Amino acid sequence: MGYHALLAEERYPDSAAVLEDSEIAFIPKEDFFEVLEKSKVLPQRLLKTLSHEFFVLANSIALFAQRSVRERFAMQLVLMREKYKENFTPGMAVEINMSREDLASLVGTARENILRILKDFKEEGILETKGRKIIIKDVNKLLVVVNY
Repeated sequence: MGYHALLAEERYPDSAAVLEDSEIAFIPKEDFFEVLEKSKVLPQRLLKTLSHEFFVLANSIALFAQRSVRERFAMQLVLMREKYKENFTPGMAVEINMSREDLASLVGTARENILRILKDFKEEGILETKGRKIIIKDVNKLLVVVNY
């Protein structure tokens, strides 16, 4: 995080919050550039990473332009389900623990829209909620919403 701003010689305008136990480190700007100059591998990997991030950004823009909020939210739930499932066995429910504000930010909509779609998904038997936890009950129904 933050290397974009370093490379562009700009301030880093974003903030972040961890979703799971994490270790955070700070690398001084001077040390980063020194390693970048001396390493044969780091510039190549950095370029590869930046290219991948550009590809993801282009796809995200297309997704936002071509998909409804309901479809984007369903897709985000499917992706998060895949990322956060632990010791998974087929048919097992997967819990997603994230604030409604964070979900809205990921999907690019207002919190109220997320609440409304969550209510719809509960009524359709796709998921259930317990506080801020979302339990995916039927991923196949989510995939239908996504048109996958």
